[in-house]
Amino acid sequence: MEPTVQCIFCGGRLYHLAEGMVKCPSCRKKYSPAKLHTDMAVIDAFCAGSNASAAARALNLNYVTVKKRYDRLRALITEHLELLYQNRSEAIGEYEEYIYLEAAKRHDERHIFDAHNFITFDYGGWVYTLMMPSLHRYKQQFLDDNLHDVYYREFTKFLRINRIAKLQKRNNAITRFWGFFESFILEYRGVESEHFVYYLKEAEFKFNYPSSEQPHVLKQLWLEAKP
Repeated sequence: MEPTVQCIFCGGRLYHLAEGMVKCPSCRKKYSPAKLHTDMAVIDAFCAGSNASAAARALNLNYVTVKKRYDRLRALITEHLELLYQNRSEAIGEYEEYIYLEAAKRHDERHIFDAHNFITFDYGGWVYTLMMPSLHRYKQQFLDDNLHDVYYREFTKFLRINRIAKLQKRNNAITRFWGFFESFILEYRGVESEHFVYYLKEAEFKFNYPSSEQPHVLKQLWLEAKP
C-alpha cells in the first residue's frame, strides 16, 4: 500500500485500499475520499438553502442520495441543538408558546388539529424550540362526532387564558425567529407532521448560526458522526 494524502479526521498518513478506499493507521478510519467529497458538497448545498431536488440536479446526483444525506443532517442538527441547550439552559431569559398552521389551512376550523404547537426559548440571544404534544391524533374522532366547531371555540378560549409566555419586550429574538421560521418553512410547501420537528430544528440552526459558520459546524458534526 502506498501512502497518500493526510487523513481528514486526524491528519495522519493515509494508505490506498481497493475500490477507491483509503485507511488511516493512526485513527483507524477507513473511507472513500470521493464519497466524502460528495458529502461535503451536499452539506454546502444544504446550508445554501437548496432543497434536495435542486441540490441533486446541481450536483448531478440521484435524488435519493441527497435526500438521505439531508435527513441525516437534520438528525445531527437536532442532536447538536439539544446538547447546546442543555449546556446553557440556565441562561433562559424569555419564552413564549407558538402555534403554526399552514396559511392555506388557517381559514378552516377543521384544520386546527393539524397545527404545530411549540415553545420558543431565548437563552443568551440564541433560540431553542420545544415541541408540544400534537392534536392530530384527535382529529378524526372530533370530525366523526361533528364536534370540531365546539372544540375549536374551546381550544381558542383555552389558548387565550393559558398561553405559556414570559416576554419582556416586543422586539426580541423569539419573535424574530418566528418571522424567520414562517419564511423558511414556505420553501417546502407542506411538511409531514412526523417530520415537522426536524424542519423546525433546521430553522433553529440556521437562525442561530451565521450563514458563514453553518457549513463548518455541519461538516464537523458529519465527520464526528462517521464510524
